[in-house]
Amino acid sequence: MKLFVPTLLIALAVNAAVFSAPAAQLSGPTPADVDALHRPYDEILDTYVRDGLVYYNALRIERAKFDRYVTALGEVSADTLKSWPPDRQLAYWINAYNAFVLRTVIDNYPIRGKSPDYPANSIRQIPGSFERRQFRAGGRMLTLDAIEKDVIGEFNDARALLALGRGAMGGPRLKSESYVTARLDSQLQRMATELVESRELVFVDIANERLSVNPIFSWREPIFTKSLADRAPAVYAARSPIERSVLALIDPLLVPNEAEFLRKNTFHMAFHDFDWKLNDLTGR
Repeated sequence: MKLFVPTLLIALAVNAAVFSAPAAQLSGPTPADVDALHRPYDEILDTYVRDGLVYYNALRIERAKFDRYVTALGEVSADTLKSWPPDRQLAYWINAYNAFVLRTVIDNYPIRGKSPDYPANSIRQIPGSFERRQFRAGGRMLTLDAIEKDVIGEFNDARALLALGRGAMGGPRLKSESYVTARLDSQLQRMATELVESRELVFVDIANERLSVNPIFSWREPIFTKSLADRAPAVYAARSPIERSVLALIDPLLVPNEAEFLRKNTFHMAFHDFDWKLNDLTGR
């Protein structure tokens, strides 16, 4: 028994260490197709992001590598960016947006806001988090809102808006990998697929004849309608542009009973509330 107890304690300690922290040894190798610029970020996401949730406290404590990446994003000039093919540019901007959201959170972590309009730990409790705080990228100083609306929106691919992590439980999931040129289309299509896999994004409520949709679509209605409204099946021709945009995205992805229900075209579409709780894995 004298030998058994210490051995057991050591084993328990090792197991606790493995399952309680985002250790680097749990990360996989960085794929070869990841751009050199984004390789450190890819490794960071693989280490600190799990199923859309982020180890914010660990990232804040061990932030040196991440801060170097954010600095590197700012060193890409406008001329350099323009020389890249569109997919490489778009991958750059999606990665930049998501990195800047992470930077906003860890710069203010732990968040303990007092506004009654949002949860106490919400990124929205940080003043000007989306509309005033600026970051350097592509030779410019830009807010998160400007990157989303004025830069990413110009690529005319509404799926890219679904790839933007907003630091919240209610939005699309932040991935444990960076966006890369070679796989960008498949990565964005995966984000579209998740629309019909998460009730936080789209919920076909057959019992109540309702299509409940994430308000992200209403926030960026001009971008979604420009990219998608004309692609909806003809049965929805009389619907509003934003309704047709949502349906254009989800129609090919629905399970048969949901598709059959929507094709009857008797449902009511409404935007549900957005969950602004921080997507924080620390302490869970």
